[in-house]
Amino acid sequence: MLTLSNVEVVYDKVFLAIKGVSLEVGDGDMVALLGANGAGKSTTLKTISGLLAPERGEVTRGEVRFQGENIVGLGAPERVARGLVHVLEGRRIFGHLTPDDNLLAAFRAGGSRQRLNELRERVYHYFPRLKERARTKAGYLSGGEQQMLAIGRALMTEPKLIMLDEPSLGLSPRLVQEIFAIIREINAQEGVSVLLVEQNATAALEIVKHAYLIENGHIVMAGSAETLKQNPDVQEFYLGGTGKVDYHNVKHYRRRKRWLA
Repeated sequence: MLTLSNVEVVYDKVFLAIKGVSLEVGDGDMVALLGANGAGKSTTLKTISGLLAPERGEVTRGEVRFQGENIVGLGAPERVARGLVHVLEGRRIFGHLTPDDNLLAAFRAGGSRQRLNELRERVYHYFPRLKERARTKAGYLSGGEQQMLAIGRALMTEPKLIMLDEPSLGLSPRLVQEIFAIIREINAQEGVSVLLVEQNATAALEIVKHAYLIENGHIVMAGSAETLKQNPDVQEFYLGGTGKVDYHNVKHYRRRKRWLA
């Protein structure tokens, strides 16, 4: 469904943010893109969704293909119309509107009232808590409810691929489990492909089938979720290690990384 081939992105015509990134998301797949802060995860998602231009970024090399079509030249609204939707980090809901109005804002122009109601009820099926708060201003919702609303609003666009940028950010472990379980259910019930960007590698690797690890703008490892979980370097740097850390050698950790594709 989605293929990035040797993509490079430059900001302000100077800063090379991602370098030769290649990845794939199959039809109905759940794929994670893991990495630390500043590794290039969010830039990769913005490259796919067409949100680079407002930040003075541009694709200088490579292709982004969605369902066989090179979409690099398309604007963000055209990509959404093709079924590609991006849930941004930090939720970005309309706080002055109700959850109901947030969902309405995401519905395509010219769609029928019947279809609007069907999609809205589908969102409330996955997130019943939102239905209970449908008339409350979204800015007063809890962090978890706002994240649910952001995902629900994305579902109103009838996506074929949904990209989630740090959906666990600022949430309690219990809420993270609940939201990830719903994401898995949406994938299974609707057949929607998912590209999940996460720093919480432990939670992400529990629900995806395949994962990529990005560091300093490069994909340094790719494989099944189980393969990455078993890799000693991934365990040490992204899964909390063994609990036996020699702090005298912490400053040397970076040079000990041996990424084996």
